[in-house]
Amino acid sequence: MIESGQPRLRRRYGRWRLVRLSPVLLTVVIASLAYATPPEMAFSRLLPAAPALAAAMWPVLPTVLLGTVCLLLMIGLSLVFPDLGTWWTCAGIIAVTVAAAYGSHVRLQRERTLFQVRLVADAAQQVVLSPLPRRLGNVEIESLYLAAAAEARIGGDFYEVVDTPFGVRLLIGDVRGKGLPAVGAAAAIVNAFREAAFGEADLVDVARRLDASSTRYNASFPPDEPMERFATALLVQIPYEGGRIDILNCGHPPPMLLHSRRLRVLDPATPSPLLSLAELIGGHYSVDSFEFAPDDLLLLYTDGIAEARARNGEFFPLAAWMSRQPPTPPRELLTALHRDLLRYSRGRLDDDIAALAVRLREP
Repeated sequence: MIESGQPRLRRRYGRWRLVRLSPVLLTVVIASLAYATPPEMAFSRLLPAAPALAAAMWPVLPTVLLGTVCLLLMIGLSLVFPDLGTWWTCAGIIAVTVAAAYGSHVRLQRERTLFQVRLVADAAQQVVLSPLPRRLGNVEIESLYLAAAAEARIGGDFYEVVDTPFGVRLLIGDVRGKGLPAVGAAAAIVNAFREAAFGEADLVDVARRLDASSTRYNASFPPDEPMERFATALLVQIPYEGGRIDILNCGHPPPMLLHSRRLRVLDPATPSPLLSLAELIGGHYSVDSFEFAPDDLLLLYTDGIAEARARNGEFFPLAAWMSRQPPTPPRELLTALHRDLLRYSRGRLDDDIAALAVRLREP
């Protein structure tokens, strides 16, 4: 049974409230034990732990207030048990509270800095992954993106869809590396595609312009690592007259086509060079054509999907999973893929994930 989102959110919020209250609960437990047990056990000496714990999740003022409460509790316990070593414990509470207040201040500053960095990362990612139209003519399109580093929410996977005089053209790819350098390289490729897709009638010429843009970017911003920065890419063209799709594959995982519950992996007859490597391994590009009928489902994806691992190291069985899917809209296909990927990997992704699902409707 699949649980709805609201109950899960309520339970998660309830757990977080309990965690936030843990310094108070710790204070109550220590004070109760100190009062209920013999003085020799000296549970009161653990009171400095409460403001220390509060510094990890509370602002400065509540942390100081909790330290003050612990100090007053210690003074009250000393009236009941005169031989507790009150002054040493009180000095410890004061010292720990001052250090905890400073630690809370530093933590809040870093959280604010991280928030600003996330805003910049999100803005940079939007340059590469702009919102896509869900329908162009009789072509339905849906996209999925998941970053492996959730705290950064940024990576080198990219995709784009444009409506051109030559048909609907799609791009998906993956830059080697992560972080802002990878995003910069991906942005150079995507921006080149947005221009070339309108101006070039042949997919081969589009690929050459992407390679040139990637090469120029790498020359202007060379990678820190000794290895060459490159990118895989997949170009797809869906002509307006329908009946077929044209694919140019630059070292990218081959797309999958689901036709009447039969799966076909669209491997290229001759692989084309990876972007920015044409000068090294040759610039011969080839375009393959495949049948594409109404209600067929086309899945384009990056290698993070096929290489998602379970705890036992097994890769996600993408082909078997795809062959089991019923005829469904692209949005529902990617929703199911998202759910099953996270379930299979137990929420731990080793690489960024991007996917496009495409369906041709009856004209």
